[in-house]
Amino acid sequence: MAIEYTTILATIVSGAAPLIFASLGETITERGGIINLSLDGTILLSAMTGFGVAYKTGNILYGFIAAGIVGMIIAGIVAGSTLFLRVSQVAVGFVLALMCKDLAYFLGNPFSRIQGPQLSYMPIPILEKIPVIGKIFFQQNIMVYLSYILISATWFFLYKTKLGMMLRCSGENPEVAFIRGIPAEKLKFLFTLLGGFLVGVSGALYSLSVKPGWGRPQGAEGIGWIALAIVIFGGWEPLKVALGCYLFSFLQITGILLQDRFTSVPAQVFQVAPFPLMIFMLLIINFFNKKEVQEKAQTNRFLKILAKIFKASPPASLGKVFYRG
Repeated sequence: MAIEYTTILATIVSGAAPLIFASLGETITERGGIINLSLDGTILLSAMTGFGVAYKTGNILYGFIAAGIVGMIIAGIVAGSTLFLRVSQVAVGFVLALMCKDLAYFLGNPFSRIQGPQLSYMPIPILEKIPVIGKIFFQQNIMVYLSYILISATWFFLYKTKLGMMLRCSGENPEVAFIRGIPAEKLKFLFTLLGGFLVGVSGALYSLSVKPGWGRPQGAEGIGWIALAIVIFGGWEPLKVALGCYLFSFLQITGILLQDRFTSVPAQVFQVAPFPLMIFMLLIINFFNKKEVQEKAQTNRFLKILAKIFKASPPASLGKVFYRG
């Protein structure tokens, strides 16, 4: 039984890896004050691109690079439209999400339901032998290991480096950042590209690891919206965002297990269950961030603890167009 539980936990960890790349990529983007609503379409288009390039070249690395570049291009359109053309980033992102989704299925027809390359497991010597923990965390593929590094690297960058502080300043108050000599527009653009690259890598992870291959349904549909929700759930803090990714993966795996146990219940119920549960969590966060609840929490110890846990403050300039003049 212990072996069964460790297998389930290992699956949760590996299933969360694509979400970690996408959610932390969006966290970096939004910390700079830009919201990229194209994530859902970007993940699908990069998943198709990653699989197609890996299949044609026989090289998985090229697939991930191509997928990341696709993510960068789409993110660059979102950033460029708002920073240089002063167009609503929300509108552009939403249109791109729909367009990229249709484009992915149209261009991906030649690769539909064919067998191609996929990531193989790379157990880490010595660490894989650690009881329980070894099987859960150290018998994975290289991208799962990189997701561990990405969590700590993102936190360190945002809170322990000068460049991260400048990015956060640009997202909170770009006017003040500009006055202090911080190149706010340049930082916003560059780190939106970086966030887009990570989102693209997330898409390739779905087609080259989690659910190898390309077809409909791909398994990545709707994940972009979940990644956006997880960023809010995590309060734009990398560690809490990563926790939200593992929580969602846990809900997905739980749904699969319950589906096998309760065969009389339609499978679709368990497949969509994690999505409304995440919406419910966002409603809870919204409740604890209300001014009256925050004020009441000052005199109620239990409420104060909950308010601290669910506190989520977006960057002050998130989604707003910055006019240098």
